[in-house]
Amino acid sequence: MSVSMRDLDPAFQGVGQKAGIELWRIENFKPVPVPQSSYGKFYTGDSYVILKTNALKSGALRHDIHCWLGNDTSQDEAGAAAIKTIELDAALGGRAVQYREVQGHETERFLSYFKPCIIPQSGGVASGFNHAKPVEHKTRMFVCQGKYMVHVKEVPFARSSLSHDDIFILDTAHKIFQFNGSNSSIQERAKALEVLQYIRDTYHDGKCDIATIEDGRLMSDAETGEFWGFLGGFAPLPRRTQTNGVLSTNTLPTKIFCVVKGQAELVDAEPLTRGLLDTNKCYILDCGVEIYVWLGRSTSLNERKAASGATEEYVRSQDRQKYHIICVIENFETVAFRSKFDSWPQSTAVTVSEDGRGKVAALLKRQGVNVKGLLKAAPTKEEPQPYIDCSGNLQVWRVNGQQKILLPVSDQSKFYTGDCYIYQYMYSGEDQEECLIGTWFGKQSIEEERISATSQANKMVESQKFLAAQLRVYEGREPMLFFAIFQSFMVLKGGLSDGYKKYILESELPYGTGIEEEVALFRVQGSGPENMQAIQLEPVASSLNSSYCYILHSGSSVFTWIGNLTTPEEQELVERQLDVIKPNMQSRLQKEGSESVEFWKMLGGKSEYPSQKTTTATESDPHLFSCTFSKGELKVTEIYNFNQDDLMTEDIYILDCHSSIFVWVGRQVDPKTRTQALVIAEKFLERDFLLEKLPLQTPLYIIMEASEPQFFTRFFTWDSTKSAMHGNSFQRKLSILKNGGRPTSNNKPKRRTPVSNGGRSGAVEQPQRSRSVTFSPDRVRVRGRSPAFVALASTFENPTVRHLSTPPPLETKIYPKSNGSDSSKPASRSTAIASLTATFEQPPRAKFIPRSIKVTSEPATKTETISNGDLKSSRIETPTIQKDAKEVETEDEEGLTLYPYECLTVSSTNPAPDINIFKRETYLSSAEFRAKFGMAKNAFYKLPKWKQNKLKMALYLF
Repeated sequence: MSVSMRDLDPAFQGVGQKAGIELWRIENFKPVPVPQSSYGKFYTGDSYVILKTNALKSGALRHDIHCWLGNDTSQDEAGAAAIKTIELDAALGGRAVQYREVQGHETERFLSYFKPCIIPQSGGVASGFNHAKPVEHKTRMFVCQGKYMVHVKEVPFARSSLSHDDIFILDTAHKIFQFNGSNSSIQERAKALEVLQYIRDTYHDGKCDIATIEDGRLMSDAETGEFWGFLGGFAPLPRRTQTNGVLSTNTLPTKIFCVVKGQAELVDAEPLTRGLLDTNKCYILDCGVEIYVWLGRSTSLNERKAASGATEEYVRSQDRQKYHIICVIENFETVAFRSKFDSWPQSTAVTVSEDGRGKVAALLKRQGVNVKGLLKAAPTKEEPQPYIDCSGNLQVWRVNGQQKILLPVSDQSKFYTGDCYIYQYMYSGEDQEECLIGTWFGKQSIEEERISATSQANKMVESQKFLAAQLRVYEGREPMLFFAIFQSFMVLKGGLSDGYKKYILESELPYGTGIEEEVALFRVQGSGPENMQAIQLEPVASSLNSSYCYILHSGSSVFTWIGNLTTPEEQELVERQLDVIKPNMQSRLQKEGSESVEFWKMLGGKSEYPSQKTTTATESDPHLFSCTFSKGELKVTEIYNFNQDDLMTEDIYILDCHSSIFVWVGRQVDPKTRTQALVIAEKFLERDFLLEKLPLQTPLYIIMEASEPQFFTRFFTWDSTKSAMHGNSFQRKLSILKNGGRPTSNNKPKRRTPVSNGGRSGAVEQPQRSRSVTFSPDRVRVRGRSPAFVALASTFENPTVRHLSTPPPLETKIYPKSNGSDSSKPASRSTAIASLTATFEQPPRAKFIPRSIKVTSEPATKTETISNGDLKSSRIETPTIQKDAKEVETEDEEGLTLYPYECLTVSSTNPAPDINIFKRETYLSSAEFRAKFGMAKNAFYKLPKWKQNKLKMALYLF
């Protein structure tokens, strides 16, 4: 579309540059800006143009333009407003969605801008009216309709205006009454209370008594008698057969018209397909209550204005002026518009170039207008956050038929692709102990065990009185939160469950697990030590990818393969994972393009492999839907510009953020419907209401009211006291209203304690893993390490120790044999301690020994096993032995540039230039090296390579 400066109204120059609302009133056929203090105040004799700008997560700006027409506005003024809407879209680059709003029939999207409601006042400018000036209070009556957004209409102050179906507000000089029709819902009554509060704050300065009147209640109390007294006394209300103002659409078939020379010509099209729309033309799609205008990208501004005029003439000829008219631009069609077509290619809805907006920006820039916001904003690069305390207590069970087997600590992060797992994670929330119960389904797991896992997880949630949040995860679709809980996560080939083994046997497939594989290949991925995974793949060359790093091992041979497109941070994860997979073996580095013959031979020979990284769904702008589920059918209604007050305790809501689906269940929801929350989420994915084509394996969260975790409340401005209130939605909002706008809650949120899920025993099942809740960035947290090495790494925690010339005496844990079921674990810990502390056994030089500093070791964890449903536990005692470290003098290498420790760490904000990232420790001075490692450089390089890497990782030098 070509744009000329003379086609653009000067009032629209430089608009839409930041998120928010901008509003103009049409005066003498020109748009005049309305001051922000008057936003939401509309006059029945005027026409308005409203621009809503939204800043998306992608950095782009999305615009919605609304043309609001008062009931008393003139036809010429309404036509001018429609034309100005087209011009405003052109000024924004020609990609905004345009809505025509008629007083009393506004879209819910428009009403959401001015919550809780709009109440148009009499008066106008161009139509000859004068804006009404308030003199003294006039008694008025309003009818409120709507469960999500409230349509408010003034009705005659008479008893005949009342009905059983709606809610009415009687506004008198000293008291405001709300009359609740007997057929109205609790949610409608709660929303009407927001209107009542708006009237009290706007017209009574917040100083006015309120009263609620129930339909059918006789003169039983003073307030009811007072209400009927204003109306001349009580009388039965008549039953109405029709609801005024409702637009009927049942008898209107869908039609499509092509606009030719300003006239709408019917197009014979059955069925409707995307191919019918020509980029050089404009079309009218009549869908009943909604009439769409589709504008091709190649059409001119005058052609678009002609299409708008043809649409106005079309609705006028059919006496349907109150119906919604929505104008969409090619490639920027709404979901609702695309859903009207039988087929709409996914590739069509792509982002086009910034040419249109750039041309407009260039024109405005020559006029001296700041056009920064007209161009696409740079996306904010935010590191994904788990929004959960990662230091809680984790328990993991593997599903075997109808049973679940508790896993030991050493195996709770090792999953098999042929199995299903249940996990329970207890952690500290903002004001109570939180619990997350989840399931993980391997790609090759059988359906019977997936059903069993879901059933057992549901029983665990039920045992906690539905206070725990739920998460369902499929292999390959894990969210960031899942990896944050498990930290170092590994997926192995094969499976251990009886069901999987039976399936393999019946299918005559070779059985084996990742541990038993003669040749094993692991893809290493993640963003850091707190989030790293090793995924076992088929040991063939086609499994490689230039965007990843890999570990390949067979017998005594271990290779690490570095793809050319990987980052240094990703390469460092290989050594960390190698310490988990093959901790006692030295690996041979293979860089892409310079592999050895032995490497390719182990993979069965060279072959082609991809280079693009596997993409995962990223979080996008959230959409909130209210759900109605009956007889297996799901109906949803989108809530625009939502906030916490839109969550009604009687309903179920779905929050879709593209990468995950959240189901929020109110406490007043029917118990039978509450248990179907997961089914509702699955139906939502099947129906694809937003046409996102999300896979059915998308992560699903089930959130219960009053137990909302931070990873859900972050989408709102959240007040936990509101969700903790008792009563239905109407009772809660009435209590807040009478309490001066403050929530009231009799019960302070209680911290929940873990419950037993290990069998029939009533004994409390202790957590398998206990992690410190500190979040200090200086804390050394090494994943996938033995407890001995964690204790060793903790010596570097204290910042006062780091700059000493000699390390402090090391406190070492000794793990005696435990009488628990896993007797091999204490032995391995003792072995690890013995090997790790061997280098520190030489006597130190007394001359340099500082004062003795005690190092506090982590408390011993309890290990549980399940035997015949009973829980047995054994506490591992951890006596400590103080050892001294040896210091050996050595000289710095000649010609080597030295740097301070702070410039050499992997997370340094001022990194040293031109260094070998795999040899960071060599750039330390001798004194600082001894202070950090507790030994001289020559002693350090005599250690096995894997020991060197462990020590370097503890100091963030690897």
